[in-house]
Amino acid sequence: MSYHSFLLEPISCHAWNKDRTQIALCPNNHEVHIYKKEGSKWNRIHELKEHSGHVTGISWAPESNRIVTCGTDRNAYVWSLKGNVWKPTLVILRINRAARCVKWSPKENKFAVGSGSRLISICYFEKENDWWVCKHIKKPIRSTILSLDWHPNNVLLAAGSSDFKCRIFSAYIKEVEEKPSPTPWGSKMPFGELMFESSGTGGWVHGVCFSDSGDRVCWVSHDSTVCITDANKKSVIASFNTESLPLLTVTFITENSLVAGGHDCYPVLFTYDSTQDKITFGKKLDVPKQNVQRGMTALAKFRNLDKNAMADNSSVTLDTLHKNSISQISSLEGGKKNCTKFCTTGMDGGMAIWDLKTLEAELKDLKIV
Repeated sequence: MSYHSFLLEPISCHAWNKDRTQIALCPNNHEVHIYKKEGSKWNRIHELKEHSGHVTGISWAPESNRIVTCGTDRNAYVWSLKGNVWKPTLVILRINRAARCVKWSPKENKFAVGSGSRLISICYFEKENDWWVCKHIKKPIRSTILSLDWHPNNVLLAAGSSDFKCRIFSAYIKEVEEKPSPTPWGSKMPFGELMFESSGTGGWVHGVCFSDSGDRVCWVSHDSTVCITDANKKSVIASFNTESLPLLTVTFITENSLVAGGHDCYPVLFTYDSTQDKITFGKKLDVPKQNVQRGMTALAKFRNLDKNAMADNSSVTLDTLHKNSISQISSLEGGKKNCTKFCTTGMDGGMAIWDLKTLEAELKDLKIV
């Protein structure tokens, strides 16, 4: 694993380009910074400045090389690279509250924006007028949309909200795509059709994710639970109540396993047994650093503090790689089917890259697994 500290400010959201040589991130303000890896260093090569409020979501379309951003200014912009300059195009969202999250569809012909207006804007390009327009999914949403993820078929959309629900909607836009084929989630998919709704958890749904096949969806909520349901048995929801602080983000790394992260500052592996509809805790994917003060006597410890003119703040020292909450997880290699590397960004202003094969070996050496 490797750690890169970009900023002193928190990283609120990020997105990678196709070949994973550039990362776009927001330093918890109205700007988006794009960094390029050159050797072992990350150099800032672009700054996107168009939003007047905090940027809350970034999504980078790999094939078309377009970036979409959304923010608390109730706006979204589609950025296109012309020469060496990123040019923004305003999207007509028609919302009266902050936009909270954004996601390109797999075919990159539309994207979804979740907002505090208790609706989801499904945006697509209207060639006749040469602008981005949207249609709204409203019912039965009762609160802010906090997270989104697309089904591989480019039509179904999973949404997590602060009304304690995870839902799956049809986002079929007849203007830009053909009529969808039936899926295990349902066969009739007019725009805005509710395909699935969870029975409700004990907290805001911070993160949602479809599996690679699209037959499963998982979500994490503020009551420290992880939930999964299968399209073939939508009435059954497997849930696991963790002993950790709330998780904020989650992604599948295989069809039966997922990685989540949040306020505990480290990523955690969970596995799903479809035969028993059961989620189990896998392991903590963070090898703790050896603390030099372990094994020291109390007298030696305080002498060391006095010598360095330091206060005793050891009680709040974290052994984890991230020193603050993990805000987002994204796959780097292998995708959701067989992920070998993933990335985390956090409120400590850092970005970590985790190699699952290396982690497995290190954890075994330390007899953690």
